Amino acid sequence: MQRKAHVTGTAALLAALLAGCSSGSGSDGSSDNSHPGDAGTATVAAQPGKYRTLPEPCGAIGHDTLDSMLPGIKQITDPVQRDKAYQGQAALTYDTDRKVGCHWKVESADATDRLSVDLERVVSYDNSVSDDDQAKKLFEEKEAAADLPAPGSSSPASGANGAGTAGPTSSASSSGGPSPSGSPSGSPSSGASAADLLPRVLSDLGDEAYIDDQLSPAGSTAEQRTVTVVFRTSNVVVTLVYEEQPTALGSVPDSKEMQDRARNLASHLDDALGG
Repeated sequence: MQRKAHVTGTAALLAALLAGCSSGSGSDGSSDNSHPGDAGTATVAAQPGKYRTLPEPCGAIGHDTLDSMLPGIKQITDPVQRDKAYQGQAALTYDTDRKVGCHWKVESADATDRLSVDLERVVSYDNSVSDDDQAKKLFEEKEAAADLPAPGSSSPASGANGAGTAGPTSSASSSGGPSPSGSPSGSPSSGASAADLLPRVLSDLGDEAYIDDQLSPAGSTAEQRTVTVVFRTSNVVVTLVYEEQPTALGSVPDSKEMQDRARNLASHLDDALGG
């Protein structure tokens, strides 16, 4: 009877030891090194952006705006060709929910005008970075590349590509006649000061914005002015480029007029986005 009791006690001890070993690791292979409270903890994904789609830019700009920015359209006598000019040319894209654009080029008796509008809906593929933050990074890269002059600068700054100088140069012609933008030769640029027309940050457009203004040689005939407005609204970055190249020797496109037109269009696009 004592031997039987001894065997039974040994079996109970082995069972207890086996139970202790099995409790040290779970069925999923986890060890005792796991910290209490870790179970069920999940990383909170960053918030998605406000926008899931993009507007169609070729149809987002009215005829009145295009008449102002591209005056050669009204000089086209063929109604079919004029309608085609209003429609613009859609940019090639493989995902219209992510990136869209439209471009116009119209020649007139006084100048060749070009306008392009590109919209990009930014999506972050990093769960720790929101769509808005990713769009902000893209905007900041564009702003850095523009190399805007420091706030308070009183002299025009050369562009990032060194091609020219931005400034409030008025439209003028060597003959003293009216300029493509309607300003007489040698007249001030609509009373605006040089500082007002420098490339700069804009505080009244989208979540953040800037305007760039560059004047560059355009062959032996005239100088071409390029006004660029870039703004961000939530996770959408909009880039607007407006160019004018006069045909008359010595003519210079009016900086203020072009900036005003570009800013008005940018504001319209921001409204269309619901920004």
